[in-house]
Amino acid sequence: MKPGSRTDEEWRSQLTEEQFRVTRRKGTEAPFSGAYNDLKAKGVFRCVCCGQVMFTSRTKYDSGSGWPSFYEPADPASVYVEEDTSLGMRREEVQCSRCGAHMGHVFPDGPPPTGLRYCINSAALDFEPTE
Repeated sequence: MKPGSRTDEEWRSQLTEEQFRVTRRKGTEAPFSGAYNDLKAKGVFRCVCCGQVMFTSRTKYDSGSGWPSFYEPADPASVYVEEDTSLGMRREEVQCSRCGAHMGHVFPDGPPPTGLRYCINSAALDFEPTE
């Protein structure tokens, strides 16, 4: 599925308004408001748009930032990182490599072993628990 493979109307029929705003319009949910910020359950986090596995609970940690944070993706090929200079800042935007959904941003202030903090919007994710 390519980013342009669906119209806005098709995405809107599949997503909530908040999911659409975050994933298709590069929005951000308010800090500490997302469903997965404090989640401690084991499982996988999938792209809410296409279902690709993006992150696992194994790499999730509490960064104190107000958004779910991970120190690495489930598979490096599942994320696409692009420079984001919006809002007068220079950041690295994280997108789903399959459908182009905006996930959040990655910063170089995370814990070992990667030193990265993937700061991801809950609205961009679906959680699938595992035993």
